[in-house]
Amino acid sequence: MISDNELSKVSILIEQEKYSDAERTLKQLLSVDANNIDFLILFSEVNLRQDKLEIANTVINNVIGLSPEIPDSYYIKSRIEIQQDNYIEAEKNIKQSIHIDPFDADYFALLASIKLAQKDFNEALKFADKALEIDPENILGLNIRSSSLIKLNKSEDAFDTIEGALREDPNNPYTHANYGWGLLEKGNHKKALNHFKEALNNDPNFEYAQSGMLEAIKASNPIYRYFLKYSFWMSNLTSKYQWRVIIGFYIGFKIIQNVAKKVEALQPYATPIIAILVLLAVSTWIINPISNLFLRLNKYGRLLLDKKEKISSNFVGISLLTSALGLLAYFITSDEKFLTIAAFGFAMMIPFSVMFSPTKYKHAILIYTAALLVSGFTSIAITFYNGNIFNPVSTIFLFGFIAFQWIANYFIMDNNN
Repeated sequence: MISDNELSKVSILIEQEKYSDAERTLKQLLSVDANNIDFLILFSEVNLRQDKLEIANTVINNVIGLSPEIPDSYYIKSRIEIQQDNYIEAEKNIKQSIHIDPFDADYFALLASIKLAQKDFNEALKFADKALEIDPENILGLNIRSSSLIKLNKSEDAFDTIEGALREDPNNPYTHANYGWGLLEKGNHKKALNHFKEALNNDPNFEYAQSGMLEAIKASNPIYRYFLKYSFWMSNLTSKYQWRVIIGFYIGFKIIQNVAKKVEALQPYATPIIAILVLLAVSTWIINPISNLFLRLNKYGRLLLDKKEKISSNFVGISLLTSALGLLAYFITSDEKFLTIAAFGFAMMIPFSVMFSPTKYKHAILIYTAALLVSGFTSIAITFYNGNIFNPVSTIFLFGFIAFQWIANYFIMDNNN
């Protein structure tokens, strides 16, 4: 018979984040008792923490089949679904855990985190409060409550809550990173930087804190701070409202443009407004990779960028240089063909800036970007061969570029929502 000491040993290994050792021990225990529910649950947990989602899912499904009345099984199942961005199934599973055991704070805290991810901030706050009624020291509950309050513009209560979480666990990297993101959203990038540093002191590989540190450093630039405010505002909207903003912006642009054409007296006022709107639209795409480009050129800043961010910023830099060289060649030679190079370089900054953005359709944006690159090169080659700027391929590139902004928005927002 397997002793409780062996189970305790596994639990200690998991607490110490020695997942490989815990997995090895569990495999030995399961070789003796293959259908032991406690071992199987721990085995699924260990695999989940190592991002072995397929194994974790198979094992926990087996557990649910053997003993469907165990709430922890659905709790683990819900966390696996979250890792796979399947929030609808994650919610169903955690609600099953709550149905079986309505007095576990961790279950309500996880449901609150799902509601936060779905941008249902009032529901997230409600379930976080429920978790804290059961366990006032629940760290996830405190963090989700704070994040929900930030999103609901209740900053004072939010920071009081997260400071309470830090009193409970002063070295918790997630709490420090969460505090940093809250401060960043409210415009205090300097204080946010301190919390991201503290999070990384406790966990140097914590990606949530690394990305926060990167944004806090870039926020030292006042122009980027305004962009960051816009990004937070947009990210807090659901997909439906994000599309309303984008379509509203486009309709407003077209109305101003048409009025300027029909009423000549308004053109001196409409032209700069149109220029500003175009600049704002373009800047929302390229300001982040350009900021990454500056960090890329900084010997310390480059350490914060991941491989894909470095590649993206390199291509944006090449595009910017291409555009500048095209303009320079045009001013020197007065040959309009060089304007195609300038326009191509400027336009490609946008797809290059988001080509590695995660979507539900693997490599969709990257493939689209490659297609634009090929059509753009072909169009320029034709222009320099026969002097025809508006050739069939340049038309394909133009329409592809216009469509890209709508399609990429759809892919990115669909993934984020």
